[in-house]
Amino acid sequence: MKSTFLTLERYTTGFAMVVACAMMAVAASLGLFQIIMRFVIQSPAEWTEVLIRFSLIWMVFMGIPAAFRQGAMVSVDVVYRWSPPRIKRVLDWLVCGAALMLIVVIIWWGWDYAQRGRVQTVVGMEDVSMFWAYLALPVGGVFSVIGIIGNLIDPQRLELETAQ
Repeated sequence: MKSTFLTLERYTTGFAMVVACAMMAVAASLGLFQIIMRFVIQSPAEWTEVLIRFSLIWMVFMGIPAAFRQGAMVSVDVVYRWSPPRIKRVLDWLVCGAALMLIVVIIWWGWDYAQRGRVQTVVGMEDVSMFWAYLALPVGGVFSVIGIIGNLIDPQRLELETAQ
């Protein structure tokens, strides 16, 4: 069961990271396109501003699961380093519980916000609903829950390894 969940987690976190990287590439490409249109051709494309914002939102919320999986959650590193193994495990559970509570709030209110945003249209792109921008919160949240639980089952603590 543990290995099956960790395999699922590895695929979902990898997929979320691919989407995050793609959104970063989209934002950078649209930014370059916007600069060329505005300053070289002198005919600005207003729609690129909105799509850059959307892609950055999606990039952040799809990148968070990888950070959670690597153990980059809110924790008190000094307390963790100086604690015996049994206390470390208690701290793991506390940090996991706090992170899950935060993510559940983000999923709940993100979905509510996305539902309310269905009737809103995007300025400059009247055919596109704001639902698609707000949907990044619950989708990224669901992927984050999987990453948080994966880190609890198989802690990686990569942030402690690279901390200065």
